[in-house]
This record gives sequence, structure tokens and C-alpha cells, in this order.
Amino acid sequence: MTKKGLGLNTICTHVGEVKDEQFKGAVSPMYLSSSYEFLDVDVKRYPRYFNTPNQEHLAKKIAALEHTESAMIFGSGMAAISTMFLAFLQKGDHLVVQNTLYGGTVNFIKEELPKYGIEYTFTSGYSVEDFENAIQSNTKLIHIETPSNPLMTITDIKAIAKLAKSKSILTSIDNTFASPVNQNPIDLGIDMVMHSATKYFGGHSDICAGAVASTNDIMERIWNVGKNLGGSLSDMTVWMLERSMKTMGLRVKAQTKNAMKLAKWLDGHSKIEKVYYPGLKTHPEHQLAKSQMKGFGAMLSFELTSDLDAYRFQKELSLIKSSMSLAGVESTVISPHLTSHALLTEEERKAVGISDQLIRFSVGIENVKDLKRDISATINKINKREAIQI
Repeated sequence: MTKKGLGLNTICTHVGEVKDEQFKGAVSPMYLSSSYEFLDVDVKRYPRYFNTPNQEHLAKKIAALEHTESAMIFGSGMAAISTMFLAFLQKGDHLVVQNTLYGGTVNFIKEELPKYGIEYTFTSGYSVEDFENAIQSNTKLIHIETPSNPLMTITDIKAIAKLAKSKSILTSIDNTFASPVNQNPIDLGIDMVMHSATKYFGGHSDICAGAVASTNDIMERIWNVGKNLGGSLSDMTVWMLERSMKTMGLRVKAQTKNAMKLAKWLDGHSKIEKVYYPGLKTHPEHQLAKSQMKGFGAMLSFELTSDLDAYRFQKELSLIKSSMSLAGVESTVISPHLTSHALLTEEERKAVGISDQLIRFSVGIENVKDLKRDISATINKINKREAIQI
């Protein structure tokens, strides 16, 4: 099905369907074979080559959502981003990376890229000037993340793309937190978009996957590296992911609406020191976010006041779950210093503003009143306990 002129929910529902030619079923059939015909066929299908029927068709849905020519599905977000990096970086090359970034990506860069003789520089901030100052003569790629994990910083996508193009440098972005529902970086000049498809693409906390989308030429290079690294996804999981993506537009819009209401409420709470959410007018990059996002997303973070135990807060919540991942239909919280950024040193976490009081909040589709009630009751509960101990 052509993607031209189709709305978001129509793309989510129909683009990339595998037609059931035999039984005319309403959903895509699942192809679980790991071995396909070799003789007298146009396409030599092989699971490790990312081109089995379910993989190939789902890639079309992702490409349509991100306004690109092509896309690929991977076994995880880290498989996606590592393959993307290694497709365009080799010995002697230099990578410029935003300093406010997912901890797993930071760890990969620091531990793995030196083994390949690839140099890198983390920016001192996330302004255009910070990126320009980090560029070297051998810089081949600039990688950004906006909104960033977990402080929701906003990077000027269009300005970074313009800077890179002026110096013939490729750009890539982690678009996981925004999702294509709220942000399309390709339209702003970025070359490659990657996702942890585990998050909003899957949306039900039961799938681990990754994705990269770009032009046909760029994806050809990523495919050449990907088939050697072998980070493809099983077709059963691909089928589950395609099923889940049918409701992504509905889910993410509902979650985004809830997040805006909760961010405003938390911002006025006496036991919340600070709220990080680009939808708030007090957010330093609110106007920038407004200019490049269609919605402000369903992720936010907040810092509890110093008299509250952040670990106990999470344990005492009854409706909101303490969970390692994010973006499911259920609301979840974590402490970034114990999870997503646990691989960083304490000094590194402090340098990018991640305190022990910071809570990352993935807002689900529940009734907002119920979520507020859960947070209020928990704060009151732990506040009384600590008052008694004092």
C-alpha cells in the first residue's frame, strides 16, 4: 500500500501489512521459516539478511512513519545504534556525541569504539556552538538525542543538521522518546533516525527490538554491516511488533496528553523540587520543542525534595510500577542513577545533572486522577514515616 497522503493512524494500521493471499485474513500472516526457496526466485530470503516477509513489510511501515525511503528492524535498540555507528565509522574517524544521552549508548561508545580505533568527543552542552566546537577534521558523524534521556533536554535538530551539512558530516538521532508520532527528524534535515522499538513502537512492555530509517543508499550500507553482525529479530517478534504498532498513534497521543497534565500538577507540588518536561513553559527549550515537535511526548522526570527517600517512594507506589524499561501503556518510574545511567560513574552522572533524587516517569494511558492519587498517597505515606523516624 502506498503511504502518500495517508494519515498517521492509517499508516500505523495498514502500511506494511503482509497480504494473506490464501485465506484473506484481516491481519498479516506470520512466516516463521528460517529457510526459503533459493532456486528460481527473485529474492533470496534469509532471516539474518533482514529480508523475510514479516521483516521486509514492517520496515515499510517504519519508513512511512519516519518519512524515509527505507528502514530496518533489529533485535534491540542497541543492535540498531551500534550497527548504524559501525556502518559509517572506521579506524581514524571521529564521532561527535551529545553529552545528554542514554547511558547504554554512552557505555557502548566508551567501551567499544576505541577497540576499532574510532575517536569520539562528547559535547560540553547541547547548543549548536557546543557541537561546532567538538567537530574535528576527521569527524564523520554527529549523533544527537532529543528529547534526551532522562532530563528531557531539547536539541535544535534543524540547526545541527545545517551545521553538519555545511561540513559534509552525516547526522543521526535517537528519536525513541518522541516517537514518529511527535517528531520527524528527517523533515528537519537529519540523515538517520533510530529507535529502541522496545518502547513506543511495541508499547506493551513485551517486545525487545530496534529500528533505523533513512535513504535507500544509507540503509544499504547499514544492511551490509548488519548482516555481518547478525542482530536481526525473530519473525514472531516482528509480527507482534507490527500488531502493536497499529495502535501506536492512539497510544502515544493519549500518553502525551496525560504527561502534560501530570507535568503541570507535579510542577506545583510542594514535595517536587523540579520537573523536566518540554511541554512546560518554564522548560528552557520550550519554544524550541514547540517548533520541532508535534507533541511534547509522554516522558518526564522530576526530583523529589531532599527530605524524601527516592527509593522508598518507588517501592510504596501502588498503581505506578517501578520498572526498568518505559513507554508501555502502564505508567512506570525508575531511578536513572540505578538503571539507565548506572554504568556511568558518580562524577559522570553529576556532570550531566542526574541526581539520586531524580525519578524518570513514563506516563501511561491510565486515568490521570488515579495517577495523581497514587503519587500523593505515596508522598504522604513516606513523609509521615520519615517524620516519625526523625
